[in-house]
Amino acid sequence: FGVAINPAGTFAYVVNNFSGTVSKIDLASDTVVATITVGRSPKSVAINPAGTFAYVTNLSRGTVSKIDLASDTVVATISVGSVPWGVAINPAGTFAYFTNNESNTVSKINLATDTFVATITGVRGATAVAINPAGTFAYVTNYESNSVSKIDLASDTVVATITVGWEPFGVAINPAGTFAYVTNFASNTVSKIDLASDTVVATIAAGTNPYGVAINSAGTFAYVANNSSTTVSKINLA
Repeated sequence: FGVAINPAGTFAYVVNNFSGTVSKIDLASDTVVATITVGRSPKSVAINPAGTFAYVTNLSRGTVSKIDLASDTVVATISVGSVPWGVAINPAGTFAYFTNNESNTVSKINLATDTFVATITGVRGATAVAINPAGTFAYVTNYESNSVSKIDLASDTVVATITVGWEPFGVAINPAGTFAYVTNFASNTVSKIDLASDTVVATIAAGTNPYGVAINSAGTFAYVANNSSTTVSKINLA
C-alpha cells in the first residue's frame, strides 16, 4: 500500500495491507531482506529524518507501529484515532502527524517520548498528509468533503480549507515549498495549489482514479499512480 525510502537511499519499506507486514527492500540488489510484522491492515509509512525509525499506520487497530530500522523490529505501539491512514513527520523529526479517517481528526505524536500530545480537528474523512519543507504547515486531504485542510503546526489548528476535486486522496509538496499537488480520485485530475495564496491555480488531467503522488528531488516532475487504469502519469512541473 504505502512505501518510503530511508534518507540514505539504501532501503525501501513497503506496507503490505493484507498480510499486516512491512517488506524491507535492499535497493542495491532489489531484493527483500526482511519482513516486519506490524498491526492489522497497515496503510502508510514514514521514516524520520535521521533514518532511525519508521512509523506505520494500522488502520484496523487505531494504532501506529514504531519500527527500529537498525534491528527491523517493532519497538512501540502508539494509540491514535479511529482508522489511521496517512502519516507525515516534520523536518525537525520531533513530531509525527497521523490522519484518522473515521475520527475526522489528526493525531500529533511527540517522537522523543512516543506520546500523544494533541488532537487537531476541522478535517473530514482525512486520508493523506504532507508537511511543507519549512515545517510550518501541514496539508491534509479530506476525501469526504472534496477539500484540503491547511494546519498551522505552531497552533495545531486548521487555518484554511481549500476546495479541490472530487474525493482527494494523495498530496505532495514540491521541494521549494511553493506548490502542493493533490490527486482527485473521482475527478481523474490533479489540483495544483499555490501555497502562498491557498488557491488552486491549475487542474491537470491524470489517469483513471489517481491515488498516490510523489515529486522528484529536483522538483521538475510529479508521478501519479492511477488506481483503475493501472498506469503512472508523469507531469512536467515547469
